[in-house]
Amino acid sequence: MSNQQALLVIDLQNGVCYGQDELFGLEPLLKKVNQRIDDYRNQHLPIIFIQHEDEELVKGSESWQLVPQLKNLPEDYYVGKTHANSFYQTNLQELLQELAIKNLEIVGAQTQYCVDSTIKFAHGLGYTLFLQRNGTSTLDNPFMTAATTIAFYEDLWDQRFATFL
Repeated sequence: MSNQQALLVIDLQNGVCYGQDELFGLEPLLKKVNQRIDDYRNQHLPIIFIQHEDEELVKGSESWQLVPQLKNLPEDYYVGKTHANSFYQTNLQELLQELAIKNLEIVGAQTQYCVDSTIKFAHGLGYTLFLQRNGTSTLDNPFMTAATTIAFYEDLWDQRFATFL
């Protein structure tokens, strides 16, 4: 990993992970994310937690809080957002510039919404992106199971927008 790299953890919040249904494969996802957090922390690389805010995820509420299993610390970076794209009307771009970040590893939820929007926008801004297989999750939807959705997006992102580690 380069010292110009950061880990972006998107929307692993109580209301996202444990809303009406639990996110698909949540336990292995959180284990994988925490391992990546440990790796970044051991190399003194920045970890940025993105937290969605809306009518259901009210800032400061229990549903808005990061899931308690995450190994986040007060000295990590936190960015609130109100749109699927983590860059839209947030300070994320400024923070990444301040930290001289060129490479981003992205994990989190939900695959086809906030993760996909952020990946494509970050790619358009010129960031080099890295992903883990099954490093994102979602829920079943009327068109595809969560597992099929994740596989579909990973195939779409692979070598077009990101490199899988």
